[in-house]
Amino acid sequence: MRTSAELPGQLTRPEAGPGRTHVQRLEPGTAIVRPHRARKVLRTVVSVALIAAIFGFAVPRFASYRSVWTSLGGMAWPQALLIGVTAAASMASYWFMICAVLPSIRLRQAATVNLSSSAVANTLPAGGALGIGVSWAMLSSWGVSTADYVLYTLVSGIWNVLARLGLPALALLIMLTATRPDALLIAAAAVGLVVLATAAAGLGLLMHSESFALRAGGMLQRGLAIVCRLVRRQPPCDIPGSLLGFRRQAAALIAARGWRITATTVASHLILWLVLLACLRGVGLSQAQVPWQTSLAAFAFVRLLTALPITPGGLGITELGLVGILAAGVGPGVGAQVTAAVLLYRAVTYLPPIPLGAAAYLMWQHAPTPLRQPGRRRGGRKAQAAG
Repeated sequence: MRTSAELPGQLTRPEAGPGRTHVQRLEPGTAIVRPHRARKVLRTVVSVALIAAIFGFAVPRFASYRSVWTSLGGMAWPQALLIGVTAAASMASYWFMICAVLPSIRLRQAATVNLSSSAVANTLPAGGALGIGVSWAMLSSWGVSTADYVLYTLVSGIWNVLARLGLPALALLIMLTATRPDALLIAAAAVGLVVLATAAAGLGLLMHSESFALRAGGMLQRGLAIVCRLVRRQPPCDIPGSLLGFRRQAAALIAARGWRITATTVASHLILWLVLLACLRGVGLSQAQVPWQTSLAAFAFVRLLTALPITPGGLGITELGLVGILAAGVGPGVGAQVTAAVLLYRAVTYLPPIPLGAAAYLMWQHAPTPLRQPGRRRGGRKAQAAG
């Protein structure tokens, strides 16, 4: 059967019919507008418009950019050095988390994967999905199998979601030692705690009960089948069997390295918050003006808010959420310092992975094949030795 790529000078389009498939020939030059391409364009326009509205209208309501620049200009070099060190530590913490889930990957490889995927996620709408593709291309070139990559993606994703859900409740308890939290933070912590308990209970049942995994896989299979029919896509096959396979692999990984995965995941979130705290102190905000407990609560709430990738890397939404919470009830001068600290925090955590990731990707892409495939070479030697 010939595909459209094998038919020179014309395009084809399948037409579904009752019990048959017809191929309609289109003349050269006929335009085909794909629905998913239109959705991508719409998503890009919405993201750009939202970011422009936040930085053009919402953020300046808290402080002018001139006053923000003035606040940044008064920072001493020891404070700037501390911010740089904490930002670098936050970036590196994700590399250790990758190594915790994929023990066959070296730290420099984890750095290359994380920086490259972050560069894509921080610059493109829905870049998270494209970042997954970049990660898979790199890891597969180093000998990581499809099953191991799926396991890595699911386990690291689940642990990150659990951390995002649990952090608001922890921050709320800590915040009670300094001040009375407002209703929004209390509601966010309550929602996060309920979802966390539900997710943890479901994960525990999945790991310890094969019958529950089969029932959950069947329900997921039926739900996805309905969704796929609505969007006219082929539904995935044998989800219960895939879920059982994931259950066995995840149980073995968690039993062997669960504490490392948990520790590195929690550390990556807390070190990222320390960057925010260093920026607040760096622009001259004291504990009396903005307590560290309040900054942790604001950080936890915004991390939960940006779990859905509305804009690339949460750009705009993160800044507005942090400024809105931290500047609530403070004077105009303090509001300018808060805005300066938040924008500085985002600059040192959002921007560096973009050029570093581009450089890391180019180095990987143009590296010699033996250097790009150490995992396969080691696996090949082991296989030959076993044979």
